[in-house]
Amino acid sequence: MSEPVVDLTDPRALRALAHPLRLALVGLLRREGPLTATRAGQLLGESSASCSFHLRQLAKYGLVEEAGGGTGRQRPWQATARATRWPHLADDPDLAEASGNLDAVLAEHWLRGVLRWIDDRETEPADWQQAAALGDALLWLTPAELSELTGRVDALFAEYAGRGENAETRPAGARAVSYLQVAYPLPDEDA
Repeated sequence: MSEPVVDLTDPRALRALAHPLRLALVGLLRREGPLTATRAGQLLGESSASCSFHLRQLAKYGLVEEAGGGTGRQRPWQATARATRWPHLADDPDLAEASGNLDAVLAEHWLRGVLRWIDDRETEPADWQQAAALGDALLWLTPAELSELTGRVDALFAEYAGRGENAETRPAGARAVSYLQVAYPLPDEDA
């Protein structure tokens, strides 16, 4: 993985990523490292042909690349970055629409993950059940305060970010964890 973040500003790239299997492939490669289309298909319950097609589509927009070695469906692919960033506020209507669509597909993806955790958590060790979090907080903030809070949380996340690339930096018993950060203003009741 060459870059920590890939910035997407092309609406076509955002639309390409806004596909459930493509999101799953990028996430899998970020979590597991280089994989062939065949192995990715096994892990995701998809055909290798489908994964191969979607990996090639992701490569067109710089989200994945060939890792070197192998041929055909036996060539490994890798993510090009640890994270993806795109504008959530855009003057260009096409970019704004593509960004909103990707946001919605991601929200559905995250919801499926949360529901899967709820369904499966009883099979997890007690310490993981206890450590996992599901809840919310109602805060009264200005836009500047919300930006500051988000920055502070991002700084906390950064302390653990390097563990994704280097397994030796992970403590014994560490697992990949999806930690969702969602903050949005509620509708103004006075409006």
